[in-house]
Amino acid sequence: MKPDLFQAPDYYNLDDLLTEEHKLVRESARAWVKREVSPIIEEYAQKAEFPKQIIKGLGEIGGFGPYIPVEYGGAGLDQISYGLIMQEIERGDSGVRSTSSVQSSLVMYPIWKYGNEEQRMKYLPKLATGEYIGCFGLTEPDHGSDPGSMITNFKDMGDHYLLNGAKMWISNAPFADIAVVWAKNEEGRIHGLIVERGMEGFTTPETHNKWSLRASATGELIFDNVKVPKENLLPNKSGLGAPLGCLDSARYGIAWGAIGAAMDCYDTALRYAKERIQFGKPIGGTQLQQKKLAEMITEITKAQLLTWRLGVLRNEGKATSAQISMAKRNNVDMAIHIAREARQMLGGMGITGEYSIMRHMMNLESVITYEGTHDIHLLITGMDVTGIPAFKS
Repeated sequence: MKPDLFQAPDYYNLDDLLTEEHKLVRESARAWVKREVSPIIEEYAQKAEFPKQIIKGLGEIGGFGPYIPVEYGGAGLDQISYGLIMQEIERGDSGVRSTSSVQSSLVMYPIWKYGNEEQRMKYLPKLATGEYIGCFGLTEPDHGSDPGSMITNFKDMGDHYLLNGAKMWISNAPFADIAVVWAKNEEGRIHGLIVERGMEGFTTPETHNKWSLRASATGELIFDNVKVPKENLLPNKSGLGAPLGCLDSARYGIAWGAIGAAMDCYDTALRYAKERIQFGKPIGGTQLQQKKLAEMITEITKAQLLTWRLGVLRNEGKATSAQISMAKRNNVDMAIHIAREARQMLGGMGITGEYSIMRHMMNLESVITYEGTHDIHLLITGMDVTGIPAFKS
């Protein structure tokens, strides 16, 4: 097992823009990833298995709802701290960051923002420590980029709701204790429901044969006449804007996380380029390889500046959904291109599990699609600048 020699690039001295708390939070997460994730992640990716033993540690470093107030078990940190944690976790693996993102932004966030006090006290403290793991049910087999057309529905049966339908591509589903599920009522209005494992008719079959996010557990949510207590309805927001608000938080975290994957690929390629001798000198001394490295660090630096500014706007409550879409799309696209270039720099070694690059590259193929596809985010920006939606012909 190779030691984790990662050194984070900071070409524009962005650390000067961070507070001491930001840097402390980041270093804590970075040290944990080096100690607990890097030594095992290649093995678990090869096995296509999520390393459940890291869940407690994720909670301890603030990987679950770091911006959730302390009274609900969170760390009460700001949005830049949240981003930095996501960056460090995804530097380790996108699948591990997916588990953290889902728990934070798609489960804890809606319970905190859209739930009542009883729901917050019941679920959030246990989610913050990882005692409970949650998942988020929005995407359906026939409704991905168009979630408003979902067919999962619930009916009022007097003393409970009766939930029917199915969701797919759900991170954490196979072992989640609770699911925040989005479904239509009898009037066609979208609401969030907290569904607990063990409720009759609720099953979570695992999705197998993935070439991407192999160290993340993905599955379906099947609801066959599930009786959901009325107190499990999230009361404070309904309509499509409710789940989209959660996705804003998740996409923001991804924008930071993708930088972590890109930094890991760049750092690996840079070190390799200095050590690999061909034609009597390190390949890092050739123009073509320097071009690749120079472009990588330039794109990483631009992405760092983009996310830092977005974090400031998030802290001030000024960030728009369209701004978040731009950062998610740009940064994941940046990371996947860097992964591909870095893989080429390592030649045949780049496809092996001895290095992290091929795993990052495969993972990013999912990240560029989930939480809004690359093309959908482009159309969100286009709509924002023109005022004309192009989603429908």
